[in-house]
Amino acid sequence: MFGRAPKKSNNTRYYEILGVSNSVSQDDLKKAYKKAAIKNHPDKGGDPEKFKEVAQAYEVLSDPEKREIYDQYGEDALKEGMGGGSGGHDPFDIFQSFFGGGGGPFGGGSSRGRRQRRGEDVVHPLKVSLEDLYTGTSKKLSLSKNVICSKCNGKGSKSGASMKCAGCQGSGMKVSIRQLGPSMIQQMQHPCNECKGTGETINDKDRCTQCKGEKVVPEKKVLEVVVEKGMQNGQKITFPGEADEAPETITGDIVFILQQKEHPKFKRKGEDLFYEHTLSLTEALCGFQFVLTHLDGRQLLIKSSPGEVVKPDSFKAINDEGMPMYQRPFMKGKLYIHFTVEFPDSLTPDQVKALEAVLPPKPMSEMTDMELDECEETTLHDVNIEEEMRRKQHAQAQEAYDDDDDMHGSGPQRVQCAQQ
Repeated sequence: MFGRAPKKSNNTRYYEILGVSNSVSQDDLKKAYKKAAIKNHPDKGGDPEKFKEVAQAYEVLSDPEKREIYDQYGEDALKEGMGGGSGGHDPFDIFQSFFGGGGGPFGGGSSRGRRQRRGEDVVHPLKVSLEDLYTGTSKKLSLSKNVICSKCNGKGSKSGASMKCAGCQGSGMKVSIRQLGPSMIQQMQHPCNECKGTGETINDKDRCTQCKGEKVVPEKKVLEVVVEKGMQNGQKITFPGEADEAPETITGDIVFILQQKEHPKFKRKGEDLFYEHTLSLTEALCGFQFVLTHLDGRQLLIKSSPGEVVKPDSFKAINDEGMPMYQRPFMKGKLYIHFTVEFPDSLTPDQVKALEAVLPPKPMSEMTDMELDECEETTLHDVNIEEEMRRKQHAQAQEAYDDDDDMHGSGPQRVQCAQQ
């Protein structure tokens, strides 16, 4: 498992530092460390080097894998990287983790406590239809994520050992200096290329065969995303702790953000729905009836009251046919129907006479025939008012630009030469 076995070296010193036998239980080991750590803590006047040795001994012996290597091969095997416990950890971190992160019994030590890093959240957009948000749905999505390697438990090596990266001295970061000028330099910090920012390296022969020393392996996972009735565009659905895993890291979340696709007929505004419908002039004046297919497939019969006239750009509302309210799906908003009226392009003389016979009479002109004869005749033209206004605004902007150029003399300059 370990390749060529190293020469056996001292495998009793750590037990002697803590004042215990090599058969000590984990509970007694903790008691011995607590007593020795408090006795030698620098804040209590203890020897810093002795305090460091106590922490180093406890770090090794409290880890079953490291303790087994130490018992078999001794201290030198750990220093060569087989157990990763050669004193690379801050003794104050070990002390704080043992007594809790609140500063320990001596106070003022919380600054040495190490907070566990939190992994990044993974955010995915999820396209949904308005029908999905009205009726609710569930979608199964297959995702690939990194998980802690089960073979090496995230150690990256067969023995659980790692060594401090020589390139960055275990910090995981490198600083490069760039010359910007004669007396100006720029310092840039970037992750170490040799250890990929981890601060440690693993011997090639000792690499885990499953993760190749990466500590994590890719895994496919299927998540069922439940879209509840009444959810909103942009709303988040969170799966806590389902993002990429990494050693000594709190796993982040997978977050789905709903993106509503545009609907050809319905528009949503909060808890209300808006539906566009065009009536002919005959329907607007004489009554109408049509079938509206709702978002859940139901057929609603929409009709006017007898003798009712529907004016252009008017609205009608139906209670409790709008969107379901989120987490209160039995309560719904309103469904608004926006009516536009389509007028005929022209009428025949016979149609005009027929309409005049049934419609209210036209208002009579208060002017006499002589006064009307004195008026000038005009001609009406069809026009697209939006296009007309757009064209006029463009012309005005161009005219203002030309005037500004003339004022500032941006045109060709005239140069006069002085004649001697």
